[in-house]
Amino acid sequence: MKSSLKTLVFISVVIEIAIFIVAYAMQPSIEETFRHAARYSGRLSLLVFLIAFYLFAFGHPKPIKNNETLRNWLSVFAIVHIIHFGFLATNVILNDIPIVPVKLTGGALAYLMIVFAPLILHKLKLVWQLVYFYYVSIVMIITYVARAKGDFEGAEPFWFHYVALGTLVFCCLLFGWKIWNSSKKN
Repeated sequence: MKSSLKTLVFISVVIEIAIFIVAYAMQPSIEETFRHAARYSGRLSLLVFLIAFYLFAFGHPKPIKNNETLRNWLSVFAIVHIIHFGFLATNVILNDIPIVPVKLTGGALAYLMIVFAPLILHKLKLVWQLVYFYYVSIVMIITYVARAKGDFEGAEPFWFHYVALGTLVFCCLLFGWKIWNSSKKN
């Protein structure tokens, strides 16, 4: 998993472009292209986040500032999530999806945390690093719960939503247990 930031960014941007091209090939209407691009870009973001969370948990108690691999993955997560936001915002605009301000607030805070994490997370105490990883996890869990319940316009419940939900909950528990055990040993 040790790769240079430039390589990771290049690969992730190529994957995002491929997601858009495949979405367009499958759904040539621009509205459906962006709906599908947002959906699959979100899944890429989930994968990159879980890699970063894993590196954080299993690198503990090594500080983030000394863990270049983790910092690279946090940067990649910020980049792919910004691209995901572009797809998502375009999807909302093109498909006239209503915005619920209360729901938007929690997600907006998560986006801000994601964007600024590569710049400041390594300067913060462990408790704030945990807040970051668990808050972003909770926002993702809430998103997949809503998808599994059919609360997302244009997205029917699908087996992937349950797998993602279970994976997020499992990782939160496993990674928390790992951090807890590492903290007790020090």
